[in-house]
Amino acid sequence: MKFYDATRIARLTAILTSLQGKKLVIASELATKFSVSVRTIYRDLKTLELAGIPVYTEEGKGYRLMDGYRLPPVMFTEREANTFITIEHLIHKTRDTSLIKEYNTALDKIKAVLRADTKEKATLLSTRIAISPAFVAKNFSDSLTQIQAALTGFKVLKIRYESANVQNLTEREIEPFAFYYSLEESWLVIAFCRLRNDFRMFRLDRIQSLAMIEETFSPHNITLASYLEQKQKNYTPDK
Repeated sequence: MKFYDATRIARLTAILTSLQGKKLVIASELATKFSVSVRTIYRDLKTLELAGIPVYTEEGKGYRLMDGYRLPPVMFTEREANTFITIEHLIHKTRDTSLIKEYNTALDKIKAVLRADTKEKATLLSTRIAISPAFVAKNFSDSLTQIQAALTGFKVLKIRYESANVQNLTEREIEPFAFYYSLEESWLVIAFCRLRNDFRMFRLDRIQSLAMIEETFSPHNITLASYLEQKQKNYTPDK
């Protein structure tokens, strides 16, 4: 019988998780991630194959799992569970109720698969974390997760938006591109506004109504980093 040390078992588990989470994984990227040689990764992948895991090789591209193959539920370590518990307190300070709702649902599923001792420690930690009330939430939104779905599905959104300067509502069709978080303004969506024919930032708490229409749009040929860099260059402080 061949025995494996704890480090290798942890690495094999992590490789399995990577295979399930991506269409293709590259050996060199795994080697860098786990600080081992590419040859070691090849041996690990071979070990998984011998254990009955359907790992396929796409020549010149990488490795993937057989279509339709699913791993058993992943067991979280104590530190991973504690990370989720910590984030829970931060999430509850956000001003978007849809994000809080979806996170709570996901966290319930995570807690359901925790070992009894890990769950007990996570519960204890949850009672020992507090977030400073430095910023008092006044305006709330309930559209973040819906806009996220439109962003990843390249769906056009029709919104009624309350402008800050003119204090009136405008009907707009927007193509969501990215999100920006500001402690003062909470969540904003960066989107291509068809009314203004340019990219704009929209505060989620000023979106009065929102609907996802069937129309899709083509991905924009800019990056979030380049957009923010350009916005910084054009920024002029109020006098």
